[in-house]
Amino acid sequence: MTTAKRRGLLAIVTAVVLIALGAGVGIVVGDALGIRTEPATQMEPAPPVVPTVTAAVPPPRFTAIDAPSTIRVDVALDELADAAADASETLGEASLTVVAGGGDPADETYRLAGAPDALRIEAVSEAGAVRGIYDLAAQVRAGRPVAAHLGEEVGSRLSFRMVDMGAVAVTPDPAEWAEGDDYSHASNAFAEVILPDPPYIDPESLGEAFDDFDLFLRHSLANGYNAVAFPGLVEYVTFDDAADGPVYAEGDDHRAKALALREAFGPFWDRADELGMKVFLRTDMLTLTTPLEQYLTDRLGSLDTANPELWDVYAAGLDELYAAEPALDGVLIRIGEAGRVYDVEGWDVYSALAVTSVDSVRAMLDAFTTQAEASDREVIFRTWSVGVGAVGDMHTDPASYEAVLGGVDSPALIVSTKYTLGDFYSWLPLNVTLEQGGQRRIVEFQSRREFENFGAFPNDLGPEYQYAIRTLVAADGRIEGIWTWTQDGGPWRAGPMTLYLKAGFWQLYELNTMLAADLARDPDADVARITEDWAREWFSDDPATVSAIVEAMSSSRPAIEQGMYIEPFAEQRAFAIGLEPPPMMWIFEWDILTGDSAVLDVIYAISRGATGGDIDAAIAGGTQAVADVEAMRESIASTDAATWRDPKLRDAFVGTMDYEVDVLRLLASYRAMILHQAQWHDTASSDAHAAWQADRDEFEALAAAHLARYTGDIDYPAYNLTAAELGVQRADRDLAMAWMARGLLVLAGLWVVIGVFASRTSLVRRPGAAAARASWLGATRPWRARESTLGLLPLDRWLLLGVPAALLIATRAVQTSFLSWTHLAAVIGAWIVFVLVVRLLVGRRSPWPVIAAVGGVVVLRCIVTLLALSVTGPGGYWFAFWTEPTRRTVYIAFAFALFLWLFVAAGWALAAHVGRRRAIGTVLAGMGAALAAPALVVGIVGLEQALTLWNDELGLLPWGLARILGITVYLDIPAATAWFAAGFGLLIAVAGLLLALPYGRDDRHAEPEAAAAADLMS
Repeated sequence: MTTAKRRGLLAIVTAVVLIALGAGVGIVVGDALGIRTEPATQMEPAPPVVPTVTAAVPPPRFTAIDAPSTIRVDVALDELADAAADASETLGEASLTVVAGGGDPADETYRLAGAPDALRIEAVSEAGAVRGIYDLAAQVRAGRPVAAHLGEEVGSRLSFRMVDMGAVAVTPDPAEWAEGDDYSHASNAFAEVILPDPPYIDPESLGEAFDDFDLFLRHSLANGYNAVAFPGLVEYVTFDDAADGPVYAEGDDHRAKALALREAFGPFWDRADELGMKVFLRTDMLTLTTPLEQYLTDRLGSLDTANPELWDVYAAGLDELYAAEPALDGVLIRIGEAGRVYDVEGWDVYSALAVTSVDSVRAMLDAFTTQAEASDREVIFRTWSVGVGAVGDMHTDPASYEAVLGGVDSPALIVSTKYTLGDFYSWLPLNVTLEQGGQRRIVEFQSRREFENFGAFPNDLGPEYQYAIRTLVAADGRIEGIWTWTQDGGPWRAGPMTLYLKAGFWQLYELNTMLAADLARDPDADVARITEDWAREWFSDDPATVSAIVEAMSSSRPAIEQGMYIEPFAEQRAFAIGLEPPPMMWIFEWDILTGDSAVLDVIYAISRGATGGDIDAAIAGGTQAVADVEAMRESIASTDAATWRDPKLRDAFVGTMDYEVDVLRLLASYRAMILHQAQWHDTASSDAHAAWQADRDEFEALAAAHLARYTGDIDYPAYNLTAAELGVQRADRDLAMAWMARGLLVLAGLWVVIGVFASRTSLVRRPGAAAARASWLGATRPWRARESTLGLLPLDRWLLLGVPAALLIATRAVQTSFLSWTHLAAVIGAWIVFVLVVRLLVGRRSPWPVIAAVGGVVVLRCIVTLLALSVTGPGGYWFAFWTEPTRRTVYIAFAFALFLWLFVAAGWALAAHVGRRRAIGTVLAGMGAALAAPALVVGIVGLEQALTLWNDELGLLPWGLARILGITVYLDIPAATAWFAAGFGLLIAVAGLLLALPYGRDDRHAEPEAAAAADLMS
């Protein structure tokens, strides 16, 4: 076999291997993306019902009350008196006798006996007596007869009903909400109470906070709740009893501050206890202070959360705290979220996402439950683990739940889980993990739905809550309670300034707080009547007005489900990059219309379905939602203002309906635009492109009007449209970029064709043809690169270098729609470094052979990219990447193979000059330097900042990802990755440099003609 044939065969084999390797990379990329769907079993709540609303029944005037003289009873009687005083009129007189037995203190059972004018509450215990009084007060506020349940025994199906802290001690400062871009999850409760320096507590603010807390407790008790989650844990602990202490050195203000905080908040916990409310301290794990972290690290060597000794420190802290504050009933633990969005500026108390393994969870629960059993307390453990570590999906996956909690059966342990299979979104199935396990269970609900505009829209969750509670209680007899979030969840200051009981239109989501408690007590309660009672309590006694409100609320859920979600996507369970994205990805948490290709293209692909069906139904959902909300608004606006208890509440209701109409119109136009845009990329249909253009014009007009009307409005804040506008900007350029790609493709193709024919015809004598010939031979037969560049004229040499460089720059510019100079700078900078290093190491020898090889492969690599870009531009390029696995794998196979072939060709071309070893070293040195240089820049700038800038320009991942969660955090990319890459690149460069150095007899005396015989690949 001749040398030429042998080299040609070797080149073919190499190419096949590289393509196979590229295909493997494509498959790995597809596996890493992990984009797939599966059908989701939807909840099946009963359809909403609008009851026949009758006139309110005036309560009697209670002229005589005989009841036990206790604080709990007195506070309940205050609520009854307030309810009667708030009634528009009274009718007749009645007496009330309350009898509390000495039975189970937790038993809320009572019987309403006597007569309508002589009521008698007969209860098993004080808890039942108090509950009976509160129920009478609720009847009065609802305009229903106080004797409606006369002769009935009333109990509670679920005895444990907990609330968060509402907006207690949170200051409604409009300035903090004005910008609308504060995505911190910290409530800043007690911010004015706690001082950074001694005495650490502001007495006046503390008194105001106590009154705030007392009001919240009274209101929550009236609503049917009997437990509260209070923030904090390590803030109140000195850790004086920790082994090998002290944790805090003598004079450390952490200890003094802990004692001051304990003294300040002890009365809060005592007040809750005397009113019959359990108190659980709510904390993340790990939660740390700087000295505590140092103590744990020094003593244990690291923050190893699987080490039982670490948890012994926290258990000792709980022993200390419970001994000092007997009113506390336990601790509530979350492990799945932590970090800067929860930390409070100026406080040396912070959380770490460190409990991420099964062993860690079990070690933690073993220590905490052992401590709780010994101290007669309880531990509430949340399964909210949100994709972190080995326990990341225990919230939604039965097998993971069993792996983490199977066999953990302490009587002191209560497991708390959200009722949805994920976060508090619509369209999610019921959480199947609530139907398993041997532990006591409680179910989490959210009144102020964070993902559905923070409760700013009417959102009657009654039928869904009822379905959830009925189904779960029937499936799992260990469910004993609920936890309702009246205010918490998500960023506090990125939405409307609604603060429970104190600011904004909080009455709107008060309905869900009432529903959760009433249904926990009686899962078969009439949810339509609860809505009616809510409307009468807060808005009007007029039957027509109440009926209009209830009718509007009956349409609120379909409007939310269709207007804020794209049904064909939302009804599927989607999976990507090892996570389960929520069903509302086009509105990124929480008010950001996303404009990135990954989300929007996948939404379209799922909405289209495997059959490529019509997307009109997906678009129609938004239009129908607007029509529903317009009807709801008309229902509210048609009521007589004089019939409302407070005209300001009517104005708020009409205002929120105006706001919802505006938002859903905006969303409907955006939905149509993004789906038609993706349809064009999918089908290249001119009709789809024309539809997109019309949708774009409508969206831009509605967006401008929305921003003009609502920007700066703290009650009805404008949506964040930055990402959407960036997406429109990129989409506007797609067609132009496609035509530019086609033009470049033609030019690149001509260059290749000239090179092919110039190799065998007299065309080679034409200006530039010799350069094209050298480029083609260097790319396909690099061992001939040296001979192909002999005798090149200056013009040919400049073309040999300039054409590939210009094509590379133009291709990358088109690929990024001329919007990402960061991307262009990184790519071109890396190539410049590679070329310069290779040129320096080539030394006095001719650089043109390696330039021919590298430039020729660059042209071929650009052709592959331009082919992908020429259909519908960069948008179509990324559409195929995200949604077409076969096209993605084929593209990656050839693109990656050509990328590797470039370095093989460069080395092969160099071998004829400098020998095999030095050729390999030169290429490695160039590769290493090309990797290290941009990596060093990224490391200096910061990986998160660099990725954010790059993603903002390209729009591949949600724009809000960096602003809220952080790209590196969400994708689990180590912060030091850039530095590792730089170090790895430098290591390769140094190794290559050592190989490239001229030493040895052969290197000193080899003539070019002899070196030409060297074969890199043989």
